[in-house]
Amino acid sequence: MSIYESTAPAFKKTLTYLEKWLNAGAAYAESKKFDPNVLLSARLAPDQYPLVRQVQSSCDTAKFTAARLTGREAPKHPDTETTLDELYTRIHAVYEYLDSFKEADFSGAETRRIELQFFGGKHMLGADYVREMQIPNFFFHVTHTYAILRHNGVPLGKTDFIGGLTLRD
Repeated sequence: MSIYESTAPAFKKTLTYLEKWLNAGAAYAESKKFDPNVLLSARLAPDQYPLVRQVQSSCDTAKFTAARLTGREAPKHPDTETTLDELYTRIHAVYEYLDSFKEADFSGAETRRIELQFFGGKHMLGADYVREMQIPNFFFHVTHTYAILRHNGVPLGKTDFIGGLTLRD
C-alpha cells in the first residue's frame, strides 16, 4: 500500500463516517429534545479535549499530513466552530482538500524530511511520520469523537465505526 493510499483516501473515508456520527448525534438530540450543539462541549475526562476539538484535531491531522508529505499549503481553519453546522463545513473543506490530491503528488513522500518545531531540531522521514505519528494521531481523535458520542447515548455501533468494506468475489 502506498503512502498516498494510507493517507488521503483513508482519511477521507473516515471523515465521512465521522460526519455520519455527528448526524446521528444531532438526530439523537432531536429525539431527546435537547440542542445538539450541547454535544460539542462533551468530553470523556476533564483533561481531554471536548468533542469540538476532537473533530478539529481529526481534520487538522488529515490536512497537515497531506500538506507536509507533498509540500503543499494546508487550508487554514481558526478553530472557532461552535455549532455542528460549522463542524460540517470544516469536515467538507478538509475532504475537498484531500480530494484534490492524486497519487503522483505523493511521489518521494516516503523519504521527505518532516521537520516540526516540537521535534527540537530533529526530523522524521515521511514514511515514519505517517506510520508512527499521523495515522495513530488521526485515529486517536476520531475514536474519541466516536466515544464521546457513545458515552452521551448516541446509538452508534461497531459497524458505524468500521464503515463499509470492500468485499470481492
